[in-house]
Amino acid sequence: MSLGNDKFYITTPLYYVNDKPHVGTAYCTITADVLNRYHKLFGRETFFLTGVDEHGQKCQQAAQKRGLEPQAHCDDMALRFKEAWQELNIDYDLFFRTTDDYHKQGVQKSLQQLLDQGDIYSKDYSGWYCVSDEMFYPEKDLVDGKTPEGKEVIWIEEKNYFFKMSKYQQALIQHIEDHPDFIHPESRRNEVLGFLRQPLGDLSISRPKSRLSWGVEIPFDPEHVTYVWFDALLNYATAVGFQQPERQKDFAKWWPASFHLLGKDILTTHAVYWPTMLMALGVPPPKTLFAHGWILNKDQGKMSKSQGEVINPLDLKNLVGVDGLRYYLVRDIHLGNDAPISEELVVNRYNTDLANNMGNLYSRSSNLIDKYFAGVTPSLMDVGGHWGEDPSAVNLIELLQKTPELLRREVEAFSPSRALEHVVQLLNQANKYLEETAPWKMAKEDLPGAGRVLLLSLEVLRLSALLLYPVMPAKMEELLSRLGQSQEPKDWSRAKTFPAIAPSTPIQKGSPLFQRYQAS
Repeated sequence: MSLGNDKFYITTPLYYVNDKPHVGTAYCTITADVLNRYHKLFGRETFFLTGVDEHGQKCQQAAQKRGLEPQAHCDDMALRFKEAWQELNIDYDLFFRTTDDYHKQGVQKSLQQLLDQGDIYSKDYSGWYCVSDEMFYPEKDLVDGKTPEGKEVIWIEEKNYFFKMSKYQQALIQHIEDHPDFIHPESRRNEVLGFLRQPLGDLSISRPKSRLSWGVEIPFDPEHVTYVWFDALLNYATAVGFQQPERQKDFAKWWPASFHLLGKDILTTHAVYWPTMLMALGVPPPKTLFAHGWILNKDQGKMSKSQGEVINPLDLKNLVGVDGLRYYLVRDIHLGNDAPISEELVVNRYNTDLANNMGNLYSRSSNLIDKYFAGVTPSLMDVGGHWGEDPSAVNLIELLQKTPELLRREVEAFSPSRALEHVVQLLNQANKYLEETAPWKMAKEDLPGAGRVLLLSLEVLRLSALLLYPVMPAKMEELLSRLGQSQEPKDWSRAKTFPAIAPSTPIQKGSPLFQRYQAS
């Protein structure tokens, strides 16, 4: 992955406001938050965008169902998303709303630019339309009269404005072939190329107000509003200053975006509609699109708000805490794959990696420091100066010093789950080292030797806390504080420092760092 050295701009999709957040939207947003925090840890200046998509037929229908005006419905739902992300410790830089005036003006300027250069035309149109997806589907793509995912379609005949998407088909194919990092994972890249090897139609980008009144008005035809996808996709650019002369420096700083994280079900809109729109507007495409998999329900189907079968992420948060949920979603779901979720899976991972592994290492080490060293770290001089005579210690130190770069390599290769495996392996080896050396026995005959073992154990905990901080910021802040490191900067240089804990540092024994749980 080629990121450059100093800037990282990451986005989630804008989530529809037809219902409140569920664990699928939480997964995408938490993953983006974790990636953003890692790149910040690596020393990059970062910008993290998330938000809500507030126009279109689904939103209008959801508002009508609640007996609200669309804007009132959107205001309420945007607040629910913000509150959920706050509870899940999502540290975004901008919560974007497509009803913001500067965005609507940016959409209208883009439409006018495309019309003026001959890339928009009007014609009468008929076709199969899916309200749930807000998309027209060609007859050849329907399966038993429904979308490929089994959603209902209706026949619509109306006048629409069209964007000449087909004009940019070959340029997009060339861009994908020339930029192997543009679409990930590779299977999705191949899927998009396969789609583009077929004739590509033009894109309907308007809806008559007689059918849909809730949207951005077409600047050259007040009887039409903008197709919700054309409107929403532009958010990634308008958020950082596109079509806003007073923000040209912001746009030059952040565009092209480093990383669009999105669900695989909206890959076509992001990998075909979006880059062709940008090409037509004279703007480079984002560097990387990554299509993650689905969170599966108990029947191994996609969890969907429209199907009414979803898990509230806050219920899982109440089960194992915010950080326990964040850890599970990053650790157990390999980015790009579908994955099931259940209370049992979340609790088992929490107990195995956090309570039994990291929590156990901390509990043993802090108790022994309290018992034999008056609750403070001994100095290296007091414990013999170095670990060179102990092969197990040498092996553990070697792994400790390699782990930061192993983790970084995986994060930058779009594999945060594999990045966490390196930290787990380090903790596993540290626990094994403690078992083999048994400092609780050694202290009675060789107190300096026990001190060396415990110092190394504490160094593993310190490094692990720093490397897991982007995933579990609250719990790792607590652990660093217990290790007397709360005043130390959380930067990459500290990850490469060994040893880092100063002599006579107070180590808090405290209550268990991770309480074991049982699934209900």
